[in-house]
Amino acid sequence: GDKAFAQFLTDEIQEEKKIQKHKSLPKVSGGWELEVHGTEAKLVRKIAGEKITVTFNINNSIPPSAEEDAQEQQKPDEQEPELTSTPNFVVEVIKDDTKHTLVLDCHFPEDEIGHEGEEESDIFTIREVSFQPTGEADWKDTNYTLNTDSLDWALYDHLMDFLADRGVDNTFADELIELSTALEHQEYIKFLEDLKSFVKCQ
Repeated sequence: GDKAFAQFLTDEIQEEKKIQKHKSLPKVSGGWELEVHGTEAKLVRKIAGEKITVTFNINNSIPPSAEEDAQEQQKPDEQEPELTSTPNFVVEVIKDDTKHTLVLDCHFPEDEIGHEGEEESDIFTIREVSFQPTGEADWKDTNYTLNTDSLDWALYDHLMDFLADRGVDNTFADELIELSTALEHQEYIKFLEDLKSFVKCQ
């Protein structure tokens, strides 16, 4: 059984490498520096007196509906539809001279993706906003967190503009999806390779 499993994994790895779009991770325009730690990626950008970091994790970033559609609609000779990784991401804005970090928790609403032609709509939304002490690894549940569900739309628009002014806009979000999808695929291939070594290990 293990031999067959290892053979299956070998074929699967070859297939995945064939459809791999990016041999190296795509860049995000606008002077963002990328750091990757396993499944977590961090983009960092410094502008006058501020540091902006955007963090996301590719685990569980592929919407479940995409995987089901892929299995149902596939005819034997068809290429599998591309799976896209749309992770939640957290934007932190740190001003040099304050002890607080503004934290905006953003996500890609599932129903928004793929609706092209609607120029006006943003492809990501802000879910929560809070202040956290700068430099502390653990955020406190005791800090007030603003949920945007019931937020005054004018304030919400200002928050979106605030992000856009710092380079976090639709273009950035598109590039983040591309980066995340490439990273997810790279990690998936690595996982298959590790699994193969594990299965073959006697």
